[in-house]
Amino acid sequence: MENLHLFKADLLDYDSLCASMAGCRGILHVASPVPSGAVINPKVELLEPALTGTCNVLKACTEAKVKRVVVVSSVSAVIWNPNWPKDQPMDESCWSDKEYCRSSENWYSFSKTEAESAAWEYAKKNELDVVTVCPSLIFGPLLQSTMNASSSVLVKILKDGVDEIDNNERRIVDVRDVAEAVLLAYEKPEAEGRYLCSAYTVNTQELIEKLKTMYPDYSYPKKIAEVKELPQISCEKLQKLGWKCITLEESLADSVKCYQEMGILD
Repeated sequence: MENLHLFKADLLDYDSLCASMAGCRGILHVASPVPSGAVINPKVELLEPALTGTCNVLKACTEAKVKRVVVVSSVSAVIWNPNWPKDQPMDESCWSDKEYCRSSENWYSFSKTEAESAAWEYAKKNELDVVTVCPSLIFGPLLQSTMNASSSVLVKILKDGVDEIDNNERRIVDVRDVAEAVLLAYEKPEAEGRYLCSAYTVNTQELIEKLKTMYPDYSYPKKIAEVKELPQISCEKLQKLGWKCITLEESLADSVKCYQEMGILD
């Protein structure tokens, strides 16, 4: 790690971004806030960091003459489209409907859709080589000492002992597989456009049954409500870059082991 240099940069502070990017050949833009609870002020909590932050990163990349930028978006910028045919798998051509997200107060999805749309508009106008990766719900071991929003979904199933939980479809991918997807998007010369990044689709009932088999002693929800299924998504484009993923069982096992070691499940 002798060549590791750390720079403090604020996504909303353009000058600090420019200073941190000087001399860089490539940028991986992965930072965007994810709400862990109710959103009180969408503009401040989500929209400004996602939209303004992304635009600032891309402008700074242009100034630094960066060769390629990989922006981590989300399937939330893809799947919320009520007009998409239910029997047709979603692919990179599908976008979440901004007005639908706004009217349903799905502010995270709205912010990710706005930010990724702005990234593509900027890339086109300024001839910047941008590739986006759109991961689904991310499980896997944590590097940080605090819980994040995606991991809390799994912890809630294992620990909270709620009486009832929605039988939502869960599109899941391991954090290590997301990292591999981002590296492929950066390193492969043929990489271009958007890439959906999701390894498995299971509903809550299936996920709980699998966890019960692996960890029978946790307090699982007692009742599971029925919820409509969502269209499937296709990650064939990413797989053509050489992307492979670990098994769902391995991801769950490593996630739970990490939470146990951190005391999160005590």
